[in-house]
Amino acid sequence: MYQTAYRGKKRSAKKRIKVSKKRQITIPIDFYKALGLEDEVECQLHGDAIVIRPVLEDSGAFDEQILADLITQGYSGKELLKRFKDTRRRIKPAIKNLVNEAELAAEGNADYLTYGDIFETDNNNE
Repeated sequence: MYQTAYRGKKRSAKKRIKVSKKRQITIPIDFYKALGLEDEVECQLHGDAIVIRPVLEDSGAFDEQILADLITQGYSGKELLKRFKDTRRRIKPAIKNLVNEAELAAEGNADYLTYGDIFETDNNNE
């Protein structure tokens, strides 16, 4: 059995689980499904807590776009490889920042742009 609490729009749940002699744990099925976990998770140490999160993206998904853009910019050879590695390394933090900003805006704790702001349209005339 586990405890569930709701804080605003976010659900908080807690369950005590065993750690095997091989340091393995089993994620409760409700947690697994609620987070949409798949084959991999991201595990981070925060103070005295271990945070397990779903992997939000596969940075390899952008490889072709990164390479195409760098080639268009005229890079080749060793400089292309250097720029590719640097750009690819910055994708995950950039996506995390976007997700954090979107969550803050959704909670009403940050400024956000509307469809009209982005596309310079007047929604009243549509």
